Amino acid sequence: MQQHQSLKEHYKFTKEEALILKELQPRMEELSNRFIEEFYDYIWGFGSTAKFLKNQKIIDYHREKIKAWFVNLFCGKYDLEYFTYLYKIGEIHVRIGLPTHYVNSAFTFVRTFIIKNLHENCENDRRSMMEIEAVEKIIDINLDTLTSSYREEELGKFLSLSKVEKTILSGLKRFNSYVNFFLAGSLALVAFFAIGLFGYDIYLLFFTDIGIEKGILTVLGSLLVLWAAIELIHEEINHLQGKGFAIGAFIMLAMAALIRKVLIYSLSSESGKELLIIGAVIVALAVAYWLVGAKRVVGVSTNKADSAFSS
Repeated sequence: MQQHQSLKEHYKFTKEEALILKELQPRMEELSNRFIEEFYDYIWGFGSTAKFLKNQKIIDYHREKIKAWFVNLFCGKYDLEYFTYLYKIGEIHVRIGLPTHYVNSAFTFVRTFIIKNLHENCENDRRSMMEIEAVEKIIDINLDTLTSSYREEELGKFLSLSKVEKTILSGLKRFNSYVNFFLAGSLALVAFFAIGLFGYDIYLLFFTDIGIEKGILTVLGSLLVLWAAIELIHEEINHLQGKGFAIGAFIMLAMAALIRKVLIYSLSSESGKELLIIGAVIVALAVAYWLVGAKRVVGVSTNKADSAFSS
C-alpha cells in the first residue's frame, strides 16, 4: 500500500487542514441522512447499480457503510489506520468488479454536495476558502487511495508474467486490436449491403409483380436485418472502447435474418417443412440469447454483490 505520509505530502495536506475538517464534522454529521438519500438517488442513475445492490439487506448495509465513510471523511485523524480502512474498501471494489468510472462519478457527487453546503453556510470568505481547499484535498486523497487498488492489481498481474509471456501478451493485444478494427469495418460493410437489400426489396415491391403483401413483408424483413446490423456495430464500438464482447448481438443478427425468411415463407404453401425448421432454430437462438443475458446479469449480482457488502 502506498505510504500514507508521502501521499499526504504529495497533496500538501497539512495538520491545520485536518483540524478544519474535524471542526466541520458535527455539521456534516447532521447532513449525513440527507447526503445518503441524495447519494442513492445519484448512483441509481448509473443504470447498473442493481447488479451490485441486489436486495434490501445489502442496500441497508451499504447505506450504513457509506454514511459512516462520509462522517469519517471529517474525522481529523488521517493516520495509517484510516488509510488501511480506505484501501480495504478499494480492494472490495476490485473484487466485485466495480468499474472505476462509477467510483469517480460517485466522488464527483460527494465533492459537489459538500462544497454546495459550505457555500450555503458561508459566513467568512477566507474561512470558506480554507474549508473548501481542505475538503478538496481529502476527497482527492480518498479517491487516490481507493483507485490505487485497481492499479496495483493490474500491475501485480503483469509483473508476475515472464519476459516471454509479456512479449506474447503484448503481441496478442496488438493483434486483437487489429482484428477488432477489421471486424468493425466488416460490420459496416454488412450494414451497407443490408441497405442495398432494403433498396432492392423496395424495387421489387413497386416495379415487379411480387405482390403487395409479400413485398411489404420482405421490406420489413430487410429493415429487421438492417436494424440488427446497426445494433451489432454499436456493440462492437462499445467493445473497442473496453466493454465486453457482445455475443448476444451476433445471435440477434442471426435471428433477424431467419425471421426475414419466415416473413417471406409465411405466404408460401410449399414451404411448410422449411418454415418449421427455421422456427425451431429461431426458438433455439432465442433461448441462447436469453441465457447469455441472464448469465451476464445474474453472474455479476449473485457472485459479487454478496462479497462486496457482507464482508
